[in-house]
Amino acid sequence: MNTTHATASATPDAPVRFDTKIAVLLREDLETWQRLNVTAFLVSGLGTQVPEVIGEPYEDADAVGYLPMFRQPVLVFESTKETLTAAHARVLARALPRAVFTSDLFTTGNDRDNRAAVRAVPTAELDLVGLAVYGPKNAVDKVLKGARMHP
Repeated sequence: MNTTHATASATPDAPVRFDTKIAVLLREDLETWQRLNVTAFLVSGLGTQVPEVIGEPYEDADAVGYLPMFRQPVLVFESTKETLTAAHARVLARALPRAVFTSDLFTTGNDRDNRAAVRAVPTAELDLVGLAVYGPKNAVDKVLKGARMHP
């Protein structure tokens, strides 16, 4: 199901507006390096399962090619642990595409161990430090209720 819709005004140079949102919610007590690491890991999952969020490849004036990236902005938010836990419950209830990062993942060193660390903990007991979500703007806004834009 393609849920991405872009709208553009009548002029070809007008900005494209999306009725969807890509958002990352980080726990406010993370160190700077953790915030960057968690954000990168979380958004990497969205493009694998929601291919419509990926734009076209890039090319510079010398015809050197570059990988495609998200075709819309990624908004980064922060919140308390409690707000993050509530957002996780809301994203599950709305069945939106999502990715999670738990505190246990800071101690693992590879994808297999990361997946095992998440699999070992019941949903309600996950020690979440980050959540990525994609979907219609209004649904994502409801998931993020109580969070604030990252400074």
